[in-house]
Amino acid sequence: MPYPYVLLSAAVSLDGYLDDTGPDRLLLSGPADFDRVDEVRASVDAILIGAGTIRADNPRLLVNSPVRRAARVAAGKPEYPLKVTVSGTGELDPGAQFWHTGGDKVLCTTDAGADRARALGLGRAADVVPLGPGLDWRRLLEHLHDVRGVRRLMVEGGGTVHTQLLQAGLADELQLVMAPLFVGDPDAPRLFGPGGYQGGRLRLIGTRRIEDVVLMSYEPTAPGTGPLPAAADRHWLALACELAALCPPSRTAFSVGAVVVAADGTELARGHSREAGDPVVHAEEAALARIDPADPRLAGATVYSSLEPCARRSSRPAPCARLILDAGVRRVVTAWREPDTFVTDADGSGLLAAAGADVVVLPQYEVQAKAPNGHLL
Repeated sequence: MPYPYVLLSAAVSLDGYLDDTGPDRLLLSGPADFDRVDEVRASVDAILIGAGTIRADNPRLLVNSPVRRAARVAAGKPEYPLKVTVSGTGELDPGAQFWHTGGDKVLCTTDAGADRARALGLGRAADVVPLGPGLDWRRLLEHLHDVRGVRRLMVEGGGTVHTQLLQAGLADELQLVMAPLFVGDPDAPRLFGPGGYQGGRLRLIGTRRIEDVVLMSYEPTAPGTGPLPAAADRHWLALACELAALCPPSRTAFSVGAVVVAADGTELARGHSREAGDPVVHAEEAALARIDPADPRLAGATVYSSLEPCARRSSRPAPCARLILDAGVRRVVTAWREPDTFVTDADGSGLLAAAGADVVVLPQYEVQAKAPNGHLL
């Protein structure tokens, strides 16, 4: 199922702390950065914080600028983004500012937590959404996307929420402000906790100095594993769709882009249909031809293709699905299934799955993948 674009936003000390242990909130940035955060809030559909942040900071979580609120209304949006919190127990103070400021609110919790929250009267202040016996981030994101119409979600903490979303591979972007001070207290809250994160390096996509702090923006690169999509899968598939737009047009073949990515997020190769003057080369074929067949990274790699890899073709002996399997790749992410335009009952996904490969389809990229093929459909 499609998820919202998940943006993690945080400010930390040089030694990685979100706060100190004093009675007052430690201000890690200044007015200019607070205004930047307000601008980001105004640009999203929803803002999410964990229950611990409500208990510790009692935030209002508003768009403070009247100009930005007016712009939202003029664009047909609510004055304030939807406010979302997550609690396993449902035990939250009904008097917290979160419930009594801004627009609509949602409390995502467990089945038992929903009963406690309603008993506390929180059902009068928020839409209480039970997610089952335990908290399930994928189910939560599906609910926000499908039921609440959230396309961009800003997550402002705390550290536990950021950690869980990153470890689950569900964060599309991390906006991290680094403050020029140290906390040094082992009892103070840290931004990220221990556990199993996806491997590889994040990609730096932007930096900005704001008074005496630095804003750094990163996106994940490591593909997901198995049949479940990860945020990096969306980034790589979007690139494959961009490559499809580079194909020389044809009346007899689709325009397709492909990228091969190692498990640690290293791009191994890319290709697109009919590249380098070859009128019949396919995207996956072109990309795989650039990789040493003995490269051990192929066994853990993912192939991203804007169109389902072909199962039959007349121009070459082996279809792309077979080339992928012969290369040792066992995970493929694609945007749409091959129509019957040139081959009846094409089923590259079925060929791949029968050989034990995981095939992930992200239909939210179907329109982009079809764009350079509009004349054929």
